[in-house]
Amino acid sequence: MADTADITLLLDAAREGDRGALDRVLSTLYQELHTMARRQLAGQHGQTLDATALVHEAYLKLVGRREAQFDDRAHFFAYAASAMRSVVVDYARQRLAQKRGGDLHRVTELPDDVEGGLRLDEETLGLDTALTKLAGVDPRLAQVVELRYFAGLSELEIAALLQRSERSIRRDWQKARLYLLASLKDA
Repeated sequence: MADTADITLLLDAAREGDRGALDRVLSTLYQELHTMARRQLAGQHGQTLDATALVHEAYLKLVGRREAQFDDRAHFFAYAASAMRSVVVDYARQRLAQKRGGDLHRVTELPDDVEGGLRLDEETLGLDTALTKLAGVDPRLAQVVELRYFAGLSELEIAALLQRSERSIRRDWQKARLYLLASLKDA
């Protein structure tokens, strides 16, 4: 991982309006973002969305939003995870619309381990809807889900980014999973 102090300085400069600083942050953290994207898309053979395309699309979302400000490394990665989620959901919507009119079906499970990668289908769309509802109830839980499920980070990595204990992240992940499963079954 890149030096946190350097990243924080670059993020401060980016917050002041220095677009070059944001570009340097992204180039410094590109490999980490690419690793996140690769984990997220594992097992998606034959798809037009690959890890590089996902990082580039997320980058466009990051730089395209003028109001996007990153206080620190954790905030940057939370925003990057949200941008990746948006790209994946948009991609799944587009695929479904082309495939069969975008019909959704019910999701009945949410895996504890996302090592196998996300499925780019109606399950992702159902999860996105449920996650949006969760964010309205408890934004902290929704952030943990985004970092874990959409960015592919481990509980230990999330704990380090959010400066919380791994145990509290594990509890948040379990609470969020229960909420999401209940929400998905009611859909």
